[in-house]
Order: sequence, then structure tokens, then C-alpha cells
Amino acid sequence: MRMKFPASVFKAFVFAGSVTATALMPLKAAADNLSDAMIGAYKTSGLLEQNRALLRVADEDVAIALSQLRPLIEWTVTASHSYSRGANQFGTFNELTSNDISTQLQLTQLLYDGGETRLRKDAAQELVLATRQQLLGVEQQVLLSAVQAYVGVLQGQENVALRRNNLRLLQEEQKAAQDRFEVGEVTRTDVALAESRVAAARANLTDAEGTLLTARATYQQVVGHAPGSIAGQPRLPSRSSSLDRAQSIAQRNQPDLLAQQHAVKAADILIQAATRALGPSVSFRATAGLSDDINDGNGISSDATASVIMSQELYTGGRNAATRRRAIASADAERGTLITTQRSVRQAVSAAFYNAETARVSLISSGERVRASKVAFDGIREEATLGARTTLDVLQAEQEYLDAQTEQVNARASQAIAAYQLLQSQGLLTAEHLGLAVEIYDPTLYYNLVKDAPAQHSKRGKDLDRVLKALGRD
Repeated sequence: MRMKFPASVFKAFVFAGSVTATALMPLKAAADNLSDAMIGAYKTSGLLEQNRALLRVADEDVAIALSQLRPLIEWTVTASHSYSRGANQFGTFNELTSNDISTQLQLTQLLYDGGETRLRKDAAQELVLATRQQLLGVEQQVLLSAVQAYVGVLQGQENVALRRNNLRLLQEEQKAAQDRFEVGEVTRTDVALAESRVAAARANLTDAEGTLLTARATYQQVVGHAPGSIAGQPRLPSRSSSLDRAQSIAQRNQPDLLAQQHAVKAADILIQAATRALGPSVSFRATAGLSDDINDGNGISSDATASVIMSQELYTGGRNAATRRRAIASADAERGTLITTQRSVRQAVSAAFYNAETARVSLISSGERVRASKVAFDGIREEATLGARTTLDVLQAEQEYLDAQTEQVNARASQAIAAYQLLQSQGLLTAEHLGLAVEIYDPTLYYNLVKDAPAQHSKRGKDLDRVLKALGRD
């Protein structure tokens, strides 16, 4: 029974293959919030498109492995011309010319190989599952890059605003110092101090504006279009209540870990396949052919044969044994990688969990510092108007207030990034888990089309032709 695939199947591939075209089309000028930035990155990422194609490569490996279990039918046509000239026993020369044309059909079917070919197909299926998890890992990287780009622009805008406000305040202090100098209340040193701080503030503003331009360029590279006005601080995702809970979630969802587990299973299956390859194989072969010698005019001759062939390699110079040992060593390497991945995942979750907690506490502390430094600055500035504080006292208080505000901006950015890094370490930073308003790429659609290794001109083969056309590859 043939499966029917609705238009939505091909719509998914049109979406997946339209990255380049989408990137070149004019998009809206602003990402209103963090979700918009992540949606833009998900839709336009060349890295995602690359790894989706690599997944399709792995899908086709299953079809190739399955094809080894099916009959192989070959058709050959041979046209030959031969000429010979030589002396016979009587000393005369003879010339012989032959023009032959023949055609042959040959069918070969594997009957038995100890299960080697089927095991290799099973290994290919495990590698498909591993590649799907690797694709999810890439998706997490893309979305985290979007988070970092969004937060980077927001952080840059806030720092530029702080530096501009700081320059304005320092210019006011410079004017006040100049006025007080003219009436003899302060010395030229106070005026010079104020001028120095204004010059430094201008330089710092220029640096902040340069950092913002860099952040905007990074945003455009990651999201696919330039940022407009940023809506504000992103809403932080909910996080696990404890480290143990976070570790438990990661063990079930972290794509790098799951991918490596499938890689270990594939390596174990390949050991079995290499062991089965040491035994005999049995195949069936049938041929039917027609041939005609055009010169003799005797007409077309035909022949047909059928045979069952058992073959066993008795000596290969050690190749088969070495192949099996190589498979065992590869499986051991994959297990070693799995141990390393497990430890790396646990370390990453722990680091991300504590970073998120540290960022939260740091933001609280920076908020308290901003409140206290503002009170101090306002008080010192008022006292300076009464002559109880010097210009240097005011400038130092202003610098302390600016430092506190800058620390608060950076702490907010660190908290947002740390929250999403924790999601990534647990395997939860995906478009599906976040509920992004995008058409989620389904990795099973293409696999379901190719897993049975359809012939090129079959119904399923024509469906695949439509998919390739949608991807712009036909």
C-alpha cells in the first residue's frame, strides 16, 4: 500500500530550502522582541540549512544500505568488430571479419550473508538518529547566538544612553566650575578637572557608540536583517528549581549526549556486521542474452543461465580480521567520547546553573549600588552648591554613579544570557520548546520518503523529485 504525502510535506521542504532567497528579500526593519530575533535566526540560518542537508545525506545512507538487500538488474549492450589476416597451410592469406552485437540482462540477488548487510542498514539508522540530535544541537547554537545578538544590541543602546547622559552632566559641571572660577570660588585646577572629565566622557561615548555599531552588525549577521528599535529587556525563561533537576532534564534532552549514545549503538552494530562478514555469502544470479553475428547471416542466437553461488574468502592477507579489530577499536573510541560527553554535559549544566544564580544575585547587588550611589551623588552635588564640597568630590560621585549604572546594565545582560545558556545546557533551547511562531522543521519527513529506497520513477521517487525541486536542486 502506497503512502500519500499531503502538500504540507512539500511545504516544509520549501520552507527549509528557501534560506538563501529569504535572506536576500527585504524584511521588516525591527525585531520588536527577543522572539522576533530568534525567529529571524531560525528562518535564515545558513548553518541550519547546511545541517539539514547533512541529515538528508544520512537518510539516504539508510536507503543505500537497504538497496543492497534487493535484486540488482543490469542491462548491457555490446557491439564488437574484429579483423584477422593470416596465411593458411597452403601459403595463401585469409582475411576474417566479424561484426557482432549482443545484449544481456543479469539479475543478482543476495540470499545470505549472515545478516551483515541488514546490520549495516541498522547502523545507518542509528546514525540518522544521531544526526537528528546533532541538528538540534546546531539549532540551539543558532538560537543562543540570536539571544546574545539581541542582548548585545540592547546592552549597547543602554550604555550609549548612559554615556550621553554622563557627558551632559559633566558638561553642566564644567560650566558650573567655570562660573564659580570667574567669581573666585574655585581655582583653575577645578576647571581643568572638569574639562578633563568631559574630554574622557566624549571618548567613552565614542567607544560605546562603536561597540553598539559592532553589536548591530553582529545582529544582522545572526538574525538576517538589521535591528531597529529594541523593545526592551527580554522575558527570562523559567528555570529548574534545583541543580539535580537541571541535570536530570539534561540527561533526557541534551542533544550532544543523545547523539553520542546513538553513535555508540551504531559502532556496536558495525562490530557485529564485521564479524558476520567473516562467514560465507550466498547469492542467486540469472542471465538472459541475445547475440547476432551480422556477417554470417545465421540469425539471432539466445542463451540463458541461472545459478546459485556460494563464496567464502579463505585468505585475505589479514584484511577481514583487521577490519573487525578496527570496528572494535572504533566502538571503544565512541564509548570514550560518550564518557567525555556525559561529563561535559554535567559540567556545562552545573556551570550554567550557578552562572544564572550568580547573575541574579549580581543584578540585585548592582541595583542596590545604583540606588546608593544616586543618593550620594545628589547629596554631594547639593552640598557643592553650598560650598561644602569640591568640584573633585562631585566628579568622583558622578563617576561612581555612572559605574554603578554600567554595572547594572551589564548584570542585566549577563542574567539574560545565563538564563538561556542554562536552557541550552539542558537541551531545551529549541524552537519547539520555546513555542516560537515558526514552522518547525520536521526531520522525519524526508526520512519517511527515502527509508524504503524508492526507485527513481516510482510514485515515491516522483514525490522526492518534487521535494528536490522545492529545494531548488532539480
